[in-house]
Amino acid sequence: MTGPTKPAGRGATLNPDSRYSAERREAEDDGWPVDDELPPLRTQLGVDTSRTLISYNQSPDIPFDRSINPFRGCEHGCIYCYARPTHAWLGLSPGLDFETRLFWKPDAARQLEHALAAWSYRPATLVLGANTDPYQPIERRLGLTRSLLRVLHDCRHPVAITTKSALVLRDLDLLVPMAELGLVSVQISVTTLDPHLSRRLEPRAASPVRRLEVVRTLAQAGVPVGVLVSPLIPGLTDADLERILERAAAAGASRAGCLLIRLPREVAELFDAWLRAHVPDRAEHVLSLIRQCRGGRLNDPEFGSRMTGRGPVAELLAQRFRLTARRLGLDRHDIGWDLDASRFRRPQLPGSQLDLFD
Repeated sequence: MTGPTKPAGRGATLNPDSRYSAERREAEDDGWPVDDELPPLRTQLGVDTSRTLISYNQSPDIPFDRSINPFRGCEHGCIYCYARPTHAWLGLSPGLDFETRLFWKPDAARQLEHALAAWSYRPATLVLGANTDPYQPIERRLGLTRSLLRVLHDCRHPVAITTKSALVLRDLDLLVPMAELGLVSVQISVTTLDPHLSRRLEPRAASPVRRLEVVRTLAQAGVPVGVLVSPLIPGLTDADLERILERAAAAGASRAGCLLIRLPREVAELFDAWLRAHVPDRAEHVLSLIRQCRGGRLNDPEFGSRMTGRGPVAELLAQRFRLTARRLGLDRHDIGWDLDASRFRRPQLPGSQLDLFD
């Protein structure tokens, strides 16, 4: 693998090879000093050639069964992102490649129309941003998420959006009328209130203060909005748990959720390296607390515990969240997924037969 680096504006300090790669690189110290800060890495954009757009899941611990991720990879660069290992399927690194080598589907809106037009399709809440953020910086130029949201708006299809970007406010002209029909909800992810820590954890995401302003703006516009305290990192961000919920409630959030940090596959190595580069004095303590929540490991893939953890430390964190959310009236996290699918209107494609009741 390549050695530790700190390219400006990026989260990962490593760029390990894909686990499917036939070769593996290892860093070698040749005695020459290494610049602590490397030049900024430019984002490279490629075309996603996969044939399907909507992903389905049968996970018992996820409250939705379908999602769309407009992009593969994410410029936000969140070091803890559990989607990082998916870049290995492309022969790329879950490290810096995940943040800098992105893929999109130029014809995604057309593919979505065709998927929704199929007579076998049955509408239910669709999630935008289950893996990567639909409003990451590249969306400002491409407008891919907006094109998908336009299709969902026109078809009156229910959608739940998860993001940590203020760019979601650009689409208020679509979100507000959808909210009036009970077709949309938004979740804003807030990891910490410490701007300096946030800048290193999630370098290209909106600041914590800006995210809370987004909560307020959405709520005032009539768009149902919740806050997701995720990921909760014991020993690093958990001190902010109650204050995040209090600030979110004051801004108008109607619900809250909380997910414990997950470190699948390469993410564990990347997060370990990040801790030792940015908070070396707390690295072992944070890793120890995570292991106490994960049965002695850094990751637990088991359904039922992978989102929440187990053991005394995990239970204490869960209890703190439950008590605070209940006190603030935010313990209604399921309402963000229970949207109205009865208004759905199947899109009419050119040359298709009209619906008898249209």
